[in-house]
Amino acid sequence: MSDDGEKGAPTASTGNSGRNPWRFLPVAFVGLGLGLGYAFGFQDYLSLGFLAEQRDALKAFVESNLVLSAVSFLVIYTLAVAFSFPAASILTIFGGFLFGWVLGSVLVAIAATIGATLVFLATRSAFGGFLRARVSGVVKRLADGFRDNAFGYLFVIRLAPIFPFFVVNIAAALFDISLARFFAATFLGILPGTVAYAYLGQGVDSVLVAAREAGREAEISDLVTPEITFAFLLLAGVAAIPTIVSQLRRRG
Repeated sequence: MSDDGEKGAPTASTGNSGRNPWRFLPVAFVGLGLGLGYAFGFQDYLSLGFLAEQRDALKAFVESNLVLSAVSFLVIYTLAVAFSFPAASILTIFGGFLFGWVLGSVLVAIAATIGATLVFLATRSAFGGFLRARVSGVVKRLADGFRDNAFGYLFVIRLAPIFPFFVVNIAAALFDISLARFFAATFLGILPGTVAYAYLGQGVDSVLVAAREAGREAEISDLVTPEITFAFLLLAGVAAIPTIVSQLRRRG
């Protein structure tokens, strides 16, 4: 078969999948879940103010029902990420406060990776192939570079929380990245930030008390210092070095 014939086959397949309305079902389900969550006020429970009000009751429940609490937290976190609620940081702080930084980090890393993977699969099934078949020029070169170094690029993006977590989940699906690479880069990339935020959550009591005495609601910015943010950026910069060197060698 000629090269033209080989290139033509994927195009036809893409065209058929583009006419399949069922491919939008997973992403429609995500949108529905996000809408229902906001409609029922789920966002009201994702704040340090709620944690300040309910911290004694939550702590008591976890101490009496550790396994049930851990499983419930795992499910809630997974659903929050899967439905793209912008609440990863606050839920990670919750995890550290309720379960300690070690168990909290483990639960968050597992739940966040599973939830992110579900969003990735939903977005890829709906738009991934359709958009990849139509990009050209600079965007296509960017997509090709991302595909060739998918793990390295995604790993660096996950290390430095510059972009919202749910945005990265969606954006990654628009490039040709394998599921295994997405899963591994996400799990490993979020570990440093997960441990840091869970550790902050473990000591959040003093921040909550200080905010209450000041007559205001505590915010994440009260916990995250400029030094921590700089450390994340520095870590991401170091992790990006192998990928940058690899790109320079190819161009040379």
